[in-house]
Amino acid sequence: MSENNPNFRRKPHGGPPAGPREVALQVLLRVDQEGAYSGLELNKALEQARLTERDKGLATEIVYGTIQRLNTIDAALQAKVRGWPGKVEPWVKALLRLSCYQLRWLSRVPPHAVVDEAVKLAKKLGHAGVAGLVNGVLRGLLRDGFPPPPDGLPPAQRIALLHSHPAWLVERWIARYGEDRAAALCAANNEPPRQSARVNRLKTSRDALLAAMEAAGLRAGPSRLSADGVVAEGAGNLAATVWHRDGLLTVQDESAMLVAAVADPRPGMTAIDCCAAPGGKTTQLAERMGDRGRVVACDVHPHKERLIARQAERLGLASVETVVCDARELPDRLGPASADVVLLDAPCSGLGVIRRKPEIKWTKTPADIAALARLQRELLGEACKLVRPGGILVYSTCTIAPEENEEAARDFLKAHPDFFPDPGWPEEVLAPLRAAGALPEPFGGMVQLLPDTFGSDGFFIARFKRSL
Repeated sequence: MSENNPNFRRKPHGGPPAGPREVALQVLLRVDQEGAYSGLELNKALEQARLTERDKGLATEIVYGTIQRLNTIDAALQAKVRGWPGKVEPWVKALLRLSCYQLRWLSRVPPHAVVDEAVKLAKKLGHAGVAGLVNGVLRGLLRDGFPPPPDGLPPAQRIALLHSHPAWLVERWIARYGEDRAAALCAANNEPPRQSARVNRLKTSRDALLAAMEAAGLRAGPSRLSADGVVAEGAGNLAATVWHRDGLLTVQDESAMLVAAVADPRPGMTAIDCCAAPGGKTTQLAERMGDRGRVVACDVHPHKERLIARQAERLGLASVETVVCDARELPDRLGPASADVVLLDAPCSGLGVIRRKPEIKWTKTPADIAALARLQRELLGEACKLVRPGGILVYSTCTIAPEENEEAARDFLKAHPDFFPDPGWPEEVLAPLRAAGALPEPFGGMVQLLPDTFGSDGFFIARFKRSL
């Protein structure tokens, strides 16, 4: 299986693939070899491929499932392939991994079909020797089954193998939440993300949108977590619907919908979203303000500024304006004490969105968390300068690392005695958290949402108020 084989690089990296498994292989290869983001790479590959909706769904499930279950898959293949994984050609490695995922976790595809399709791909992309290897390995897995974690493993390693997470991350969660909750977190991260959307309250109501979805044959219901949210099953891509086109909804996770609700801006206020792209929270601020007032959306990337502007236009919002700069420069650009409400949804390790971006758990490291924690403290130190006396600062992340969340909040309060934690959140936010037992007692103005509570993303939200 030499990399000098002319079929090795040309075909896996070449023209559009012919079927869902080849699409999946192409995406997995680029994620593994080039560090590509699975979601972006998959969307690009699906746009180029001529697949039915059913086959697009299969390719999507194979990509995300294979990445989610990576170390469990590798443990099974290590016993079957000499030199696994380091001495196996990358595209063969990707083919065996995605086939292994199908055999173990994709019950609706017959095992013989998985093996046959894998062998066909091996012949197309390589040669008879590769096809023989693939056939032998997969039939060996069918014959011998998938081994459970060995007896006597430490809890973190056992959970890591069972639920396919890195052991260092499982160790952190065991130390914080205990073994059972750590296992539940890992299991939740391997569940497919739900389709949720935020209703544009300026154009329709949640009840009206749900009635329209029901009339269109969709299974949809109200979010348990957000008063503005709907959750749909089997709806395909909600961003491709007429409701999205006409600005009646924005695709957004239920946890993310809480951030602007916690900020609770009022008509006529000035609100600043410091790290705004792609604009979901910015536009929610404007919707909650009745599009009356001023909402400034900042992002450091010019192309992301255009994304925010297009979102605002689609939703019919005139109060949104955009600024391109590093968020740490905003006090100089906009002036100190210039906002009633400031929202800092900070760059973070993303450990709360693993189910949407499964490669995060394999690529992030403790060093990344430490570096991001330093950046978050810098951003908080600048963002707070924008808040007028008596104004509100909301800090949020989509991670569940305490260094980036509770510890960042405590460090901020120590360094800025003119701010204090504000538990005066709207009841629409507090009620579902309280009902689910997710509201700390006593409540100090900050919440850590975990993926296994509502089936939503893991999010941290803290609200601070500036003294008069």
